[in-house]
Amino acid sequence: MYTFRIATINDVTAIVKLVESAYRGEASREGWTTEADLLDGQRTDADEVSHLIEHELSCIVLGEKNNKLIACVHLLNKNKDTYLGMFAVSPQEQGKGVGRLVLAEAENRVFNQWHCPVLRMAVISLREDLIAWYQRRGYKLNGKIMSFPYGDERYGIPRRDDLVLTVLEKNTSIL
Repeated sequence: MYTFRIATINDVTAIVKLVESAYRGEASREGWTTEADLLDGQRTDADEVSHLIEHELSCIVLGEKNNKLIACVHLLNKNKDTYLGMFAVSPQEQGKGVGRLVLAEAENRVFNQWHCPVLRMAVISLREDLIAWYQRRGYKLNGKIMSFPYGDERYGIPRRDDLVLTVLEKNTSIL
């Protein structure tokens, strides 16, 4: 059975471990969300996760199965819209519908608790399979492209020089 809750500072280590396992290194290759062919280095760290948890307009929604952390997603309330990021599902749980459930939980919180009409995210444009997954869940390309933060190793060490972020959004008021 899956349960959801908001992360506390006591969850920082587990969140970092989960996010790293979903995106970096050999362990991430067990799932389909790996960025291991695009980026080396870290995906996040304890300082960043602590800051996100402590930020008053931010929360990290945790998905648990039998009291074990298997998914997370960060939400940042920007009043007129909400930014969704650091969405991770344990590689062993990927492909089982967990991501769909966590995303639906995040969308419901954004609309019902924060009353934000738009949910927005940025995805590496080369991740066509991931972009298509979001599109099947109602997200649309909004035509905006963001620069990848080259030189900031907090987000990884690029293995390519052509990384950019594609922005997707969804109107949460039609959920």
